[in-house]
Amino acid sequence: MYLDFEKPIEDLDAKIAELKAASSGTGAGPDPQIEKLEQERSRVLKDLYSKLTPWQTVQVARHPERPLLRDFIAGLCSEFIELHGDRHFADDQGIIGGFATIESHRLMLIGHQKGRTVEENLRCNFGMARPEGYRKALRLMRLAEKFRLPVVTFIDTPGAYPGADAEERGQAEAIARNLLEMAALRTPILVVVTGEGGSGGAVGIGMGDVILMLSNAVYSVISPEGCASILWRDGTKAPEAANALKITARSLLDLKVIDEIIPEPAGGAHRDPQGTMEAVKKALMKHLRRFQGLSSKKLAARRMEKFAAMGRYR
Repeated sequence: MYLDFEKPIEDLDAKIAELKAASSGTGAGPDPQIEKLEQERSRVLKDLYSKLTPWQTVQVARHPERPLLRDFIAGLCSEFIELHGDRHFADDQGIIGGFATIESHRLMLIGHQKGRTVEENLRCNFGMARPEGYRKALRLMRLAEKFRLPVVTFIDTPGAYPGADAEERGQAEAIARNLLEMAALRTPILVVVTGEGGSGGAVGIGMGDVILMLSNAVYSVISPEGCASILWRDGTKAPEAANALKITARSLLDLKVIDEIIPEPAGGAHRDPQGTMEAVKKALMKHLRRFQGLSSKKLAARRMEKFAAMGRYR
């Protein structure tokens, strides 16, 4: 699938495929014309992705072929034991989590899960968790604290589910409770924004000692479409809203909302999932080693200072 701004890549891919089809079975060596077009494609792809607008970045972050949480689990973890339920109401598949092993590190892995098919998306509610999802996440974080395991969370959600049933069961309270308890959790918390980081749905598992973000992910208090609908009563102004919201990794790093950008391969994570997994693993390993030996009391104090310092202005 090609995004709107990727028309030059689509045209080049069509030409390359046509030449490959024409030369297949001829027994001839590598076609210099194909090699030239492939080099041109790499150059154009790198150029396009080096100057994405905020709205184009939103489109990349939402790409249907972008790696999802279960892809990251399969690509990063040598072991994953999923844990279910919040022990109050139900097992929400919008957030999944469990014990995991990445290289030699044992940890608690928690994150938003979207689906590839309609059936999968209905099962996990398109990655929009209900209160029981956030309460399940908190239960697993407390378990990690008990066993002195670091917590790693993966954020990829349009936002928390806004339905009446979620409100009846205390959606806002569940997210607020997570923020309160994560602030004082006595074990390291690493956060990775992999796709969409939308509103309270994202921050409900997003208070960490280190917040990492893939270079083509977005993180915002509201979606560009929602912002445009509120400010201008016009959803078509979403690109303008995306510019104003400062939702890209570079803007958020400059504002000190996140701590580090994980570079994606040329053309985005969906074009090279394996390369993306390797970059994420490298960043996680670096920070997991960094927190080894740090006292739990010092960890919580540093986390509180980190978030209290956000939003200061002169």
